[in-house]
Parts: sequence; structure tokens; C-alpha cells
Amino acid sequence: MTSTANSEVGVAGNTATPAPPASRERNDLGWALVFVLPLFSGVALFYLWPIIRNFWFSFTEWGPFGGSEWVGFANYAELITDATMGRAILNTLGYTAILLCGIPIALYFASLLNRPGLRFANVFRTAFFLPYVAMPAAISMVWRIIYNGDFGILNYALSLIGIDGPSWLSTEGVALVAVALVGVWISIGFNLIILSAGMKGIPPELYEAASLDGAKRWTQFTTITVPLLTPSIFFVSVMTVITGFQVFDLLYALMGTTNPAIDKTQSVVYYFFTNIKTGDNGYAAAIGVVILLLVGIFTVLQFQLQKKWVTYV
Repeated sequence: MTSTANSEVGVAGNTATPAPPASRERNDLGWALVFVLPLFSGVALFYLWPIIRNFWFSFTEWGPFGGSEWVGFANYAELITDATMGRAILNTLGYTAILLCGIPIALYFASLLNRPGLRFANVFRTAFFLPYVAMPAAISMVWRIIYNGDFGILNYALSLIGIDGPSWLSTEGVALVAVALVGVWISIGFNLIILSAGMKGIPPELYEAASLDGAKRWTQFTTITVPLLTPSIFFVSVMTVITGFQVFDLLYALMGTTNPAIDKTQSVVYYFFTNIKTGDNGYAAAIGVVILLLVGIFTVLQFQLQKKWVTYV
């Protein structure tokens, strides 16, 4: 009896005292910082620091042989009266607007590829997605041949029906549309994959119930598919706007730097590149800040507008 009591006392004495809640929270926070620190360090080094550095450069003026001088808001004051900058912004907005027109096209093809019983659907999705992952330089080489005003296949096809096609990439006004159409062709694959994934999340029972009520395919598409797919449509629209404001490589590869129409067709990022090439780094940094602000403003605007048309289930 006594030994049993002593053993119980000994066991109770060896029981570890649990750590207080505050100590456990500090330990959890410490481990969280250990795992997050490498990622945060990379973001700070390769994203945040360049933005801060560029913002600082935007208040300076650089000489042809390096070195900078603080000029305050002089670069931004010059941007306000810079007609080339205004034209570049309008070109970028026009390019982005045309790029957004690719979303309904991707939505249409996504609905076709998600029809029950369609054979080789994955093969078709891969074919649509290939332009998105291909090198812009390779794509541009192909489209420069297609758009060629002398021996391009596009003008040849137009000549068969009696239309004299223009020089697509060297005609002011036409060149921007030509480049934007290539951008639409590239972006359809990405948008199609996102929209197809969203369609797979729509319960098939809704379509069955609509069919029993006599709803046709188009009615099902407009009353079921599109409303329930608005979160995916919102996502691809945000990504499309960001992509549109960042257009450079496609424009550069298709038109180059000696094209007679490039001054009237260049985007904001292309104008940024032009100033970097001429050594006007401070002015280019101010253009970079404007690009960041434009992307931020339009993204915030889209998030505000999505409250009126996006349906979350």
C-alpha cells in the first residue's frame, strides 16, 4: 500500500510541466520566421529593393558617362508635357483593350473543349497552349513572314479576293493592331486553360436540371456557365491587363528599332527601354514608376468593379 502510494508520487513528480501558451506562441512564431525568411529575403532582394532603387533614381538625372544629380520632380514634370509618353500610354491602353477581346474567344473555345464525349480534348488544349510557352523571338519570326507586305501569306490570301493588303508592321495605326492580334493569339492558350479548369468545377447537375426544363445549349451557357465562371474570367482579365501594360518583347521582336512606325506604335515599356538605351536613366526610372502606378490603378479598379459582376458560390 505504501509502496504503491510512493510510486504514484514518483510518477507525478516526474511529469513534465507544460509550457505556457505565450512560450508556445513565441516558438511557433520563431519557426514561422525560419521558414518564411528565405522567401522574404528573395522577394526583398529581387523585387522590393529594385523598386525602391528605381524610385530613388526617378528623382535624379544621369550624365552620359555615369554619375547622377538630384533634380527633384523635374523628370515627372517633363513626363506631364511629353507628347511621346502620352502617345505611348494610349498605345498601351489600345493594345490592352485588344488583348482583352481574346477572353471571349478563349471562353468560346473552352466551352467547346469541355463538351462531354469530345475526343482528343487534351491534344487540342495542348495545341492552344503551345504559343504561350513558345519563345517570343521564334513566334515573332513566323509572324513577320506572315505580315510581310511583299511576300507574306496574309497579303497573298487577301490578293486572291482582290484586296491589296498593307505593310502590316510598318504602317502607322495598322502596326499596333497587327502586334495586338499576335498577343491575342498567344494569350488564348493561357486563358483557355484557366477557364477550362473553372468549367470543370461547375456541378453537372445544374446542366441536367436545365436540360429537363427545356433549356438549350446557348441558354445553359449564358445562365449557368458564364455566371459561375465569373471568378475565373475576373482572374484572366486581371492577368491580361497586367500583361498588356508590360508588352515589350513582342513589340521589339516584331518591329525592331529601325521600323518607321515604331515611334507611333511603341508602348510605355518600349519607351522606357528607349530612354535606357540613350543613357537617360533618371527619366527612364520615372517612366518605370508611372508603369507601376498604372498597373496598380487599373488592378485596384478591376477589384472594385468585380464586386458588381463576379459571382462567388
